[in-house]
Amino acid sequence: MTLACLSVDEARAKIAAGAVLVDIRETDEHRRERIPGALHRPLSQLAPLSAHEVARGVIFHCKSGNRTAANAARLNAAAGGGAHVLQGGIEAWKAEGHAVALDRRQPLELMRQVQIGAGGMILAGVVAGLLVHPAFLALSAFAGAGLILAGATGFCGMARLLQRAPWNRVTAAGQG
Repeated sequence: MTLACLSVDEARAKIAAGAVLVDIRETDEHRRERIPGALHRPLSQLAPLSAHEVARGVIFHCKSGNRTAANAARLNAAAGGGAHVLQGGIEAWKAEGHAVALDRRQPLELMRQVQIGAGGMILAGVVAGLLVHPAFLALSAFAGAGLILAGATGFCGMARLLQRAPWNRVTAAGQG
């Protein structure tokens, strides 16, 4: 199933007419950057929307449109049918020059932290393996194996560790 895609301008017109914009990104993503006025309903905790919200019309968005497309049937069911998707997500919204609320006091999204951490481990292992001792290549192998495990099982040990890092503590402004 696919949901009808709306351009940014079409979505803005529907929102101005009373439609509800629903952000399905996870909490860490939403805290850092969001479209003002959008409801936050993380995909991992998605429940049916209220009759009032459904009656107004529902437009879902994520970061780029990929998550909404991949979960179209589930989103449509949560909206009672007839939902729409913001084509290109919050990235398209920003590209059109529309306002987003950005809280730089919030940490980078967890998956970006994992990407930076894993990429750094792989690069450090290769550089140290070439310049210091070949045994350092094991660091790259370890990071690569961790990424494969995360992709195959959905469990990411690095993400679990990073969640507990001091910089990932929620600030008061990021709550809600």
